[in-house]
Amino acid sequence: MLARLNKHIHELHVTLYPELFVTYNFEGIRESFKQLVMNENRAYLVLEDMGEALGYACIEIIEYPEDTITKERRSVLVHDLSIIEGQKRRGYGSHLMNHIYEIARSKGIDLIELSYFANNEHASNFYNKQGFVDYRKIAYKKL
Repeated sequence: MLARLNKHIHELHVTLYPELFVTYNFEGIRESFKQLVMNENRAYLVLEDMGEALGYACIEIIEYPEDTITKERRSVLVHDLSIIEGQKRRGYGSHLMNHIYEIARSKGIDLIELSYFANNEHASNFYNKQGFVDYRKIAYKKL
C-alpha cells in the first residue's frame, strides 16, 4: 500500500530532478518499504477515507544530544507526506499534519522538522500555510 501511495510523489521527484531519481518501479519501491517499515524509530500514518487509502506520512522522533555547538532537543521529523493524485486540496494533508502535531504534543515535543525539494512549489506552499519557516537550507552545485 505504501509503495502505491508513494507513486505520485516519486514521479514528481523524477520530473523535478531526473538526474537524481530513477523511474518509479513498484516492485523496487515495495521492497524498499519492506525494509523501511522495520525501522522501529519510524511510524507510518496512513490516511483513509471510507476505507480507501488516500495518503501517508512517515515520521521519526529524533533525539539530538547537547554538544559543544547545539542544545539538546527532541523533534518529530517528517520524512514523507504524500496524498494521491486527484485528492489534493481537500484538507487531507492538513489532517495528517494535525495528527502529527498531536503525536508530538503527546510526547512533550514542540518541534516539527521536515524537508522538501526546492522546486516542489506545491509542498512549499502547503508547508508555508502550515506555518513552517526555513531555518536551514541545503544547496548543491553540479560540476
